[in-house]
This record gives sequence, C-alpha cells and structure tokens, in this order.
Amino acid sequence: MAEVRDATARLEELLSPRGRELLDRLKREVMTPDTALPVSMRLRAEYPAELVRDALAQHELRMRAESKFRRAGDMFFTRAGLEQASAELVARHRARRYPDAEQVADLCCGIGGDLIALATSHSVLAVDHDRLHLRMARANAEAYGVADRVTTVLADVRDADLTGVQAVFIDPARRTGRGRLRAGDSQPPLDWCARLADRVSRVAIKAAPGLPHEAVPPGWELEFVAVGRELKEAVAWSPAQAMAARRATILPTGDTLVQGAMGESADVRPPGEFLFDPNPAVTRAGLVRELGRMISAWQIDEQIAFLSADSAARTPFARVLRVIDSAPWQQKRLPARLRALDIGAVDIRRRGLAGDVELLHRQLRLSGSRRATLVMTRVNDRPWALVCVDAGQSG
Repeated sequence: MAEVRDATARLEELLSPRGRELLDRLKREVMTPDTALPVSMRLRAEYPAELVRDALAQHELRMRAESKFRRAGDMFFTRAGLEQASAELVARHRARRYPDAEQVADLCCGIGGDLIALATSHSVLAVDHDRLHLRMARANAEAYGVADRVTTVLADVRDADLTGVQAVFIDPARRTGRGRLRAGDSQPPLDWCARLADRVSRVAIKAAPGLPHEAVPPGWELEFVAVGRELKEAVAWSPAQAMAARRATILPTGDTLVQGAMGESADVRPPGEFLFDPNPAVTRAGLVRELGRMISAWQIDEQIAFLSADSAARTPFARVLRVIDSAPWQQKRLPARLRALDIGAVDIRRRGLAGDVELLHRQLRLSGSRRATLVMTRVNDRPWALVCVDAGQSG
C-alpha cells in the first residue's frame, strides 16, 4: 500500500495549483524527440524534478488519450487505466441504454471513462479498489463538469453496498499476470459479474471482443461494438436489458444489426459482381448470414465471412467491393493476371487461405496504373483469388 499511497500523493501534486500550472505550460510546448530534453531541463530549473517527471509522463498519456476523449488534455491517466478505459464515444452509446435509472453503479470504474458518460444523466456510485484510479476518476469527472453526480467508494466491488441502485455497469479487469488481455479471464470472474443480476436486474458487463458466445448466460444479450471498422469491445446485457440474443453496433452512426427470427440460411454460391466484407462486429456477433438475408446476398463459402451479390447494396455493416476478376488461386499465374488488369498496387485481404502476405507483395512486382484489393480466400472450400476495386469504380 505504501507504493499506492506514494503514487496517489504524486497525483495530488499534479492536481495542486502548481502542478496544474506546469501541465498547462506543457500544453503550449512543442514536444518532439529533439525538444523533449531541452524542455525538461528548462522546467526542472523552475519546478521540482519529480513533479516535472510526473507532468511529462502525464502529458504523454494525455496526447495518447486524445483519440478516446474530447477533453483528454484536462484528464489524468495511468498507462493501464487508459488502455482499459472505454472511449468516450463507446461509453456514451452504452449509457443511453439506462434512460430511466436514477442511480447507476459503476463497478471497477478505473479512471472513469464510463463514469463520465453515465454521470451526464444519472447519479453514479463509482467503486474501485485502486485508490489512484479512483482519485483520477473523480478528477476526470470534474474535467467534464459532472463530479457533483458522482459518489466514489474505495472498496472491493464484491463488498459494495448496492442499496438504492437501479442499474449496474461493471468493467472487470481482464489482465493475466503478464499484463495481457485475454477473453474470459477477468477479476471479478464473469460468473460473479453475471450473478449481480440477482441483486440488481439491469446489469451490463464490459468484456474483451474475443469473449466466447457460450460464456454469456442464457437470456443475456451479447453486443459487439465497433468504431468504424475497428472492433472495440463486447458488452453482455442482463435479461432485463436484453433486446436480442446478439447484436452488432457500428459507431459513430449507431447502426445496429440484431439476430432476428431464425430463417433460412444464406445460400452458398460462386462470387457475383460485388463482394461484401462484413464489419468485424458483424463477424464476431455471428450475424454474417443475417446480413446476407438483409441485403439479398449469399456466402461464397460456408466457413468464410464474405458475402456476394450481383448488385451493390448500400449497408453500414460491410465494405462493398466490385469484383473484376475471379478464379481459383494460382499464385504463379497471379502476376500476369494483375498486369492484364493494369493493376500496379494491391491491398491484400486474406481470409481462410494461408499465405505470407509480405512475401507475396514482394513477388508480384506490379507496375500498372490502378489500385485494387486482392482477396485470398476460399470458394466452396477451394483456394480462390478475387481481384476487386471500390464499388464506385468500373471494371
């Protein structure tokens, strides 16, 4: 605990008027590898060396956090806390599913990514056993002007008093002893988190996107959230919150694809004129066939998450490509095929077919005027090559 108290005391120094003054000065500095040392030496002449060191580390974390938080420049982080914190966009999406809950508990609140979003329209009980992160969570709530709605409690979440709480959000730590994230390995364990629904019916559990579907209890909704085409996380919603068995959500638009009534499976046919590359959230949610039925497309292989059609349906759930060449995979003949199509550069998309992408790039030696996507995949369990361009281009 001595080390934790020391880190918290150092944070308090950064939160002091002098510490904030130093952090504000760093905002105005141009920090590059060439200027970092001179800036540090100049500041050490005016401020204690330890304070300068901590401020520089905090400034670096703030810059990294700009992709997650609008007010990153006024927030406080640790490396681990920033890594696990939900991005503001994702947290606000999730908070909207608690419209009528007066008080929400944020368990394992960390540095407060979800806390901030929840406190925008709810009273929040924030619980964490990490004193440093809990202090940062309050400071970050202050940065967003919502600290008056937040009550922080230093405790093991398993001992938290949830009296008066109408909904719970929990983000269990997902770290192994080596500091790596691993699906299904969390503290508190997933089964303990799920049992929270016996005490408070409305529960959401944040999880790594690799969480196996079968790890979620029956009756719960498993939502996979992507920002653009980057899969960010999974969320398990208790039966009182569930609206479908599985869901794929694409932000910032908020488009959602849910598992509907079980209908006929998508057909499996050879590639047509257009290829659809589903968003990773759709793939992880197991909704590729659902998407196929929605856009009147078929699969090109039962085990491969590509869809195809003869018309370019517009959908937020997949990237659409026009197929300009389709044939069995024959790597020796591939350079000649690409030269005949005037292809000078390719992005290689590999799914279901082994191969060294970097080596293939070097071997192609292309010199044409067009750029294309080379898809290494399988069609009806046969190795296959598709040469594609953006859907708006002609063949």
